[in-house]
Amino acid sequence: MAIQTDPGKKALIFEVKGNSLDDGPGIRTVIFFKGCPLNCVWCHNPEGKSKTLEISFDKNECIMCGTCIEICPTGALDRENPFYIDRSRCTMCIKCIEKCPSGALSLVGQHLDIDDLLAVIEKDIPFFKYSGGGVTLSGGEPTMHMDFISLLLKRTRFLGINTLLETCGLFDLHSFMDKVYPWLNTIYFDIKIFDDTLHKIHCGASNRTILKNLEHIHCACRKDGIELLVRIPLIPGITATEDNLTSIARYLKDLGILDLDILPYNPLWFDKCDKIGKSHQSADDKTAGQWMTSEEIDHCRAIFDGFNLQ
Repeated sequence: MAIQTDPGKKALIFEVKGNSLDDGPGIRTVIFFKGCPLNCVWCHNPEGKSKTLEISFDKNECIMCGTCIEICPTGALDRENPFYIDRSRCTMCIKCIEKCPSGALSLVGQHLDIDDLLAVIEKDIPFFKYSGGGVTLSGGEPTMHMDFISLLLKRTRFLGINTLLETCGLFDLHSFMDKVYPWLNTIYFDIKIFDDTLHKIHCGASNRTILKNLEHIHCACRKDGIELLVRIPLIPGITATEDNLTSIARYLKDLGILDLDILPYNPLWFDKCDKIGKSHQSADDKTAGQWMTSEEIDHCRAIFDGFNLQ
């Protein structure tokens, strides 16, 4: 499951985002790792699913000059292709990216080492101190780079920086508790679908390990004073159903987990799929491309309020 990463080598990162206010308390630097063990049909960061480099094509930035078509040695670029790039023919030579005058073609992912990331992080320390912020590891799934993030978290904690992990929860628990958990201040743990069969259909894997990991980590966090926040993404017709949210609420209540956060549906993933040549995995493209109404979100919140969860 895990990407084998030598701590002294590099990890594949698809974005380092500074001045973030959406991924934990205060102003944060968010590091997005490529690679995920799940395959959620609605993934907000579809460019983070693959553990390999990818090419993105933004049709809105293309000036139709034809330079990339002319220079491609395998003929992988074609205006008649709905995704513009035939990924089966592309060799990732990136000549098209190097010659693209508009930036419509870009590389998704770069290999960075610990020092590369710390150079960015250390510049933001004054903002962390002022706002109570810190570093957030996100993705994709950061725990697929277990050894790498262990060393990164150690280094950031040594600098007195608050550390937060956003995770889908599917990882080897022993490795996590040994290598990652000791260096965290906060864990954001996503629970998407409670029914295992539906989880396999919509997320591409069983949720049994995820739930077992949550139960163990909840006990550890309660003992060690580490903040654990369970998050539930709202996906119309998939996670945002009465049955699913009620099942999750009852499960969390029984565990004694009272604090949670629901994440309103964000349809921006829809356009991101086009850019990296991925078909939309939703059965209803029209619904998948729309934001949820405030009434729909309030209805979902009311389900958790009924269990005295907040």
